Amino acid sequence: MLEALAFYLFSAILIASAIMVIAARNPVHSVLFLILSFFNAAGLFVLLGAEFLGMILVVVYVGAVAVLFLFVVMMLDVDFAELKRGALQYLPFGGLIGLVLVVELIMAGSVWVLQPAALAAKAHATPAGLTNTEALGRILYTDYVYYFQIAGLVLLVAMIGAIVLTLRSRPGVRRQNISVQNARTAAMAVEMVDIKPGQGSEEGA
Repeated sequence: MLEALAFYLFSAILIASAIMVIAARNPVHSVLFLILSFFNAAGLFVLLGAEFLGMILVVVYVGAVAVLFLFVVMMLDVDFAELKRGALQYLPFGGLIGLVLVVELIMAGSVWVLQPAALAAKAHATPAGLTNTEALGRILYTDYVYYFQIAGLVLLVAMIGAIVLTLRSRPGVRRQNISVQNARTAAMAVEMVDIKPGQGSEEGA
């Protein structure tokens, strides 16, 4: 009963937070709802017996969301004075969200430690003699290696697209021209100046 209750709680909050990620007009709120959805997805992984995936989701993705938050602040013109002005009215809601996260972590930990079904799920998820990480690595890099490479390619294209979309050409900024640098010769790099006796001191004066 406790395991089913934790599953439905995690799933409901995950779906609601995922909807709020795309429904919120403020990008800062969207990032915070994204962090909430990551925590709930990690809880679902723990209930399924994949504790490694749950911890990776928290460590990597929530850590990457902090970097995403930094880029959002850098690229968007967010009026933080306006956000701080109404911060107190959202304090009870924020405290409620924090309380829900604490309750979810307690439920996930209690189900994982106390329930025999969770232990059976863990034993079924990992073959005998293998850890959870090793079993995941064998499946990922053997049966799904092509999908893994395609996912990496999609992320690479997304990164290049984000760089191209945010690249702005501003006047007065010196940029690197690789073709000119590769075609540079010694005559272009060194300038020989014949200074006559006394000419340098006169120019300096």
